[in-house]
Amino acid sequence: MADDGSARDNETVTSGRSPLPRRVEVLAGLSVAIDLGLGQPAEHMLRAAVIACRLSDRIGLTAAQRATVYYTTLVMWIGCHADSQEYTRWFGDDIAVRRDLYLIDQSGLPLLRFLVGNVARGEPIGRRAKTMASLFRDARGQLRALVHSHCLSAAALARHIGFGADVEHAIGFAFERYDGDGLPDGVPGPAIPIEMRVAQLADMIEVHQRMYGLEGAVAMARSRRGGHFDPALVDVFAAAPDQLFPGVEADPWEQAIALAPDAEIRLDSGGLDRTLTAIGDFADLKCPFALGHSRNVATLAESAAGRLGLPPADREYLRWAGHLHDVGRIGISNQVWSKAGDLTGAEWERVRMHPYFTDRVLKRISGLERVAAIARTHHEHLDGSGYPLGIGGAALGRPERVLAAATAYQSALEPRPYREPMSPDDAAARLTKRADDGALDPECVEAVLLAAGHIRARTHRTDALTPREIEILGLVARGMSNRRIAERLVLSEKTVRNHVERTYTKIGVSNRVGASLYALQNGLVDVD
Repeated sequence: MADDGSARDNETVTSGRSPLPRRVEVLAGLSVAIDLGLGQPAEHMLRAAVIACRLSDRIGLTAAQRATVYYTTLVMWIGCHADSQEYTRWFGDDIAVRRDLYLIDQSGLPLLRFLVGNVARGEPIGRRAKTMASLFRDARGQLRALVHSHCLSAAALARHIGFGADVEHAIGFAFERYDGDGLPDGVPGPAIPIEMRVAQLADMIEVHQRMYGLEGAVAMARSRRGGHFDPALVDVFAAAPDQLFPGVEADPWEQAIALAPDAEIRLDSGGLDRTLTAIGDFADLKCPFALGHSRNVATLAESAAGRLGLPPADREYLRWAGHLHDVGRIGISNQVWSKAGDLTGAEWERVRMHPYFTDRVLKRISGLERVAAIARTHHEHLDGSGYPLGIGGAALGRPERVLAAATAYQSALEPRPYREPMSPDDAAARLTKRADDGALDPECVEAVLLAAGHIRARTHRTDALTPREIEILGLVARGMSNRRIAERLVLSEKTVRNHVERTYTKIGVSNRVGASLYALQNGLVDVD
């Protein structure tokens, strides 16, 4: 595995808090996000990883191979959501088509029938005919290009998340078939890494056993023996299939975590930062218009929290929640996200689900409970008009209010299918109006706008400080002498002294400590 900034010390803490998550728990959460994009129940890939490890043991793979099998199975479809736009263009609902693909042998006549039945599904007949004609002019060539793009995306994402070269290599073969009829390169038989051959079988039999029972899974595997699947692996599975599946009463999360090759490794703060940043980048790829959204929200929210004087722990939680708040977006079809017109009631209900999906991804990662609680409220409003729960008032702490304001401001700056991006001034005006209307916290909105470079007097203050006085107060709070402030701002020392004295009078303090506390409490100074 690649260097991930992890630590084996189970007592690793940040700022005296409880231990940070184990690396595998964060990656297990990522796998749940992948499940959402596949249209599968949460923990599908975790159950598949358990099956794959047991199959690896049965065929005698080495410990290193088994470790690669585990993570390859967990994230083999990590690139799927990155090509959601293309799937939507051809098939409409990208999630529905991925879910249904599990039920067919993806080659020959079954694949052709599937394509005919699903191209532009739900569109008017004229649009369907046009799209179908475009696809079938070179169906295999266009599918090859789509799969090739997927494989490149998957490898890049695996590397970005911090997986080793072995996993990155294996997931490039996710669409290949044992009979050589796969995509993008038609790699046959043993040339497909054994780790991917095991992962492919485990992924499919998990779905079919869950839907059709043990006999259904065995029948499916045998029907694709020598085609999709390695015949030797199918024979090993079919010889004693019941022993491979997690028990009915078993917790797939706990079972999969226990089987991880590095189950006890905890991330340190730097490693967690890098991993969560990468997961936020991964989520943003779902919609091209959202590229960089999570990074920007995380930065803005953390900076605003500093201006409000929130403690370091809350600032850190906010940064992590900013990176993760939109991971639930993966569970909603791009057919909805890319719609330029008004949403139907059903489509709007799907949009309202994405914070819930974020919570579903994060809630079992120990050490990120507070982060999950903040992230899932990024569309809740003070007046109860937000979603998904419609909570407000005292139910929303200050970190939750900051994240809601930061998300609203950053989203306004980005293009959407139904509007052009707003200018910073227009985004600020929209945010201010939402605060005036009671949806967003005025102090948190003010902190976000200050962090974003919009310098305004805080609505709750009566000190009437000028922009220059605010600037000087911040430098005083940083411990700068009048002389240093004068040099920095290219003013005379006497002018600075006059500004300081007037500022002290306006805010009702008599010394530097009092001024520093006032600046901290009112978000007028950055906090490192």
